[in-house]
Amino acid sequence: MKTSFPQFVPRIALLGAALLITGWGQAQNIAPPVATPAPGQVLVTGTVPDEASKSAALARLREIYGAERVVDQIAIGQVVLPANWNTHVQRLISFNLTSVSRGQLKIDGTTVSISGEVANEAQRQNIASAMTTSLNSTYTINNALRVPVSEQGVLDTSLGNRVVSFESGQATLTPEGKRILDEIAATLLTLKGRRVEIVGNTDNEGLRASNISLSMARAETVKSYLNGKGVDERLLSTSGQGPDRPIASNLTAEGRARNRRIEFRIAK
Repeated sequence: MKTSFPQFVPRIALLGAALLITGWGQAQNIAPPVATPAPGQVLVTGTVPDEASKSAALARLREIYGAERVVDQIAIGQVVLPANWNTHVQRLISFNLTSVSRGQLKIDGTTVSISGEVANEAQRQNIASAMTTSLNSTYTINNALRVPVSEQGVLDTSLGNRVVSFESGQATLTPEGKRILDEIAATLLTLKGRRVEIVGNTDNEGLRASNISLSMARAETVKSYLNGKGVDERLLSTSGQGPDRPIASNLTAEGRARNRRIEFRIAK
């Protein structure tokens, strides 16, 4: 009786600076070794049918990540690979993978699935496009790469296009201003340990020195209010920019209203 062996299915998972390649579906139901890569390591596990396949995969990984980072745990066993599998693996293990974090590249027969985080949408599309053009038409690419929402983006979304309002010419919050800050406080509490700068801005009406003082006083009021809502004041800093950073024209009432604002910046 002819024995049919399952196809080797490699998985490439990028976890921060580490890369993990595992395989499953080996003959005799032998499970691959389970290991966790140390920070910066490239841990390679799984089963391939011969030494040539193993050497080729390792050589490609060492070329991309450096020999000192690649930890070899590949076994040789009776497994069946798709046609030209080694050639396709060489193309898929590319320098593009170094830009993916917390992700996974899974090669399952002629189906390739990639997930993880990249810096921007252009990078997300370019990686998947490069994979598609490097393989023949029998392969299918499932692109689950994503661009993570930055902490600054979370803050910006929480504030939206709203303005934290104060009583005219004063550093006293209006009821609406307090309602907005209640939402900002809830958001800040989810950004555990992150330092945030509160920036006060004004329009250009009146003396510049007075506007700078007012913008600083308003930033301090916001800091005090957020602290009262449970945000650690040690994580909050303040500055007053006065009229120096307008985002709209000061020639109209609408523009001046937009310039009288509080900004929140994730500290670098």
